[in-house]
This record gives sequence, structure tokens and C-alpha cells, in this order.
Amino acid sequence: MVACSRCCYEATVRPVPLVNHSTPIAQIWALLYISSQLCTIADPRVCYNADMQPEVCLIDTHAHLHHAAFDDDRVAVLERAAAAGVARIIEIGYDLSSSRAALALAEQHTHIYAVVGIQPNYAHEAPPDWLAQVRTLAAHPKAIAIGEIGLDYYWDHAPHAQQEDFFRAQLTLARELDLPVVIHSRDAEADTVRILQDAAQDQPGIMHSFSGGWDYAAACLAVGFMLSFSGPVTFRKAHALHEVAHRTPLDRILTETDSPYLSPHPMRGKRNEPARVRLVAERIAELRELPLEALAQAVWANAMQILRI
Repeated sequence: MVACSRCCYEATVRPVPLVNHSTPIAQIWALLYISSQLCTIADPRVCYNADMQPEVCLIDTHAHLHHAAFDDDRVAVLERAAAAGVARIIEIGYDLSSSRAALALAEQHTHIYAVVGIQPNYAHEAPPDWLAQVRTLAAHPKAIAIGEIGLDYYWDHAPHAQQEDFFRAQLTLARELDLPVVIHSRDAEADTVRILQDAAQDQPGIMHSFSGGWDYAAACLAVGFMLSFSGPVTFRKAHALHEVAHRTPLDRILTETDSPYLSPHPMRGKRNEPARVRLVAERIAELRELPLEALAQAVWANAMQILRI
């Protein structure tokens, strides 16, 4: 078996026929034969299963599987995700401890990658050398972005000025390290747009669990960011969010769960998990009048482009 470089499935490779490989021509033939049997995908948007047939290949770009909610069945959760076609999971840190946990989980699983950073609700708890520690964590080979970072005026655990300082410092760090950013923004749309326009123009970034209206979406898209949709896009009365999912350019859409939070309909209110990103993708596809396969391929390509995995 050989693993496809673009997904977590494996492709069966038939043995090379028994021939005399001692001559140059035979060696060349053998190499060509082997190459023809490997998963050499011309289109990176498509994943293949063990029979080399195209699969609906999903990605959960935002999960917290290190959360204690998964301590009793984390392995089973990952198995259900694989069964649902989830080929990549991005594990997100929100403080130094959770960022380390995200990296530890990514080290254990080839299809999981980590994002490290300080979320605004934890800014007031960070040690004086927090930025140096984030820089060190970001040097890990499976750290692929800085996040989740931003502003949160709903919980308001940290002063707004401190939140902005942490936000700007991590935007600068991400630019220095040539890494994308994952943005957390709650009840802080105006200030989030102001800071992004000032400090993150044309910087690769993702608006995590986007839940705003079209004007906010358009402002984020104008900065150059992608919009990642989670469970709320499946809610029946989320009409403004449905409009955003419909109008956002297809090459700027991502999917996520924010597990264990924000479980989609009809599991709303229950613990969320990565397998349910399929429900998110299905709803977006429905809103855009697209086959699930087309939506999934576009999201996969978008994720590969911005996250470079």
C-alpha cells in the first residue's frame, strides 16, 4: 500500500512484474511502470480511495480535539471522521497550553495539523514572554498557522486595548514567519475589520466560524481572507448567514466544526465532532445549488492553497 500525498487514503500498488532490471532500458521501464501505479493526481482537488476512485474528500479546518470532552472516545471520534470522508483536521490552540496539546496531537496523526497562538479571551493570562513562546511553537514542522487570534467583546475577559495588542503582535509574527492566520472575532466586527485593513492587507487568513452578515463578509473578503463556515450555517433561521454562504466566491470558502462546539442541525446542542463537517458542507452545497462533490473539491483546493499542507 502507498499513501496518497494529497489525502489520507491509501492506494493499492500492484507488484512490478518480474523482469531483468539489469539493463538501462529495463530499469527505465520498471520506473515508468511503478509511476503509473502510484497515486499521481493531476488535480489536487480530488482525493482517491483504495480502489483509486474519486472520493468526497472533506476537511475540518478548525477543531479542538484535545478538549477534555473527547478524553473518553477520542480514537472513536477520529474513526468516525475518517468514515465520513474527513481527510484532514486542523487542530487549533487558543493559549500556550492548548497550542502545545494541538502539536502533540498532530505529532500522533499524519492527517492532523496544528495552529498555535493566543486567543483574546486568554490574553490576560499570558506570561510576559508569551510571544517568544508562540514563535517557538510555530517553528514546529506541523504548525501551519498562527491562531486563533483576534478580538472577543462578548466574553470580554481581557481589556480591549490588550486584546488589540495581542492581535497585532501575532499578525506581525505570522507575517514574519510567512504563515497564515486564523481569526476569532465575536461582537467586534468594526474593530476586527479596522485592524485587518491596517495590519493584514493581502496576508493569508481565515475568518473562523464566520457568522456575520454580507457587509462584514465583503470587508473580510476585500482584505483577502477566506471565510470558514461551521454549524450555524445549517441552522434554519440563519438567513443572513445563508446569504453569505451563497454569495461568497467559491474559491474563498472553507468548512469547519469548531468541535466540541457549534454542532450543526440536527445535532444542535450536542457535543460536536469532525465527522459533522459533512453536514456543514452539504448545507453550503445546497445553498449554492451545487453537488456535494463540487463543493468539497473547491473547499479542499482552498484549504491546500492557504494552509500549504
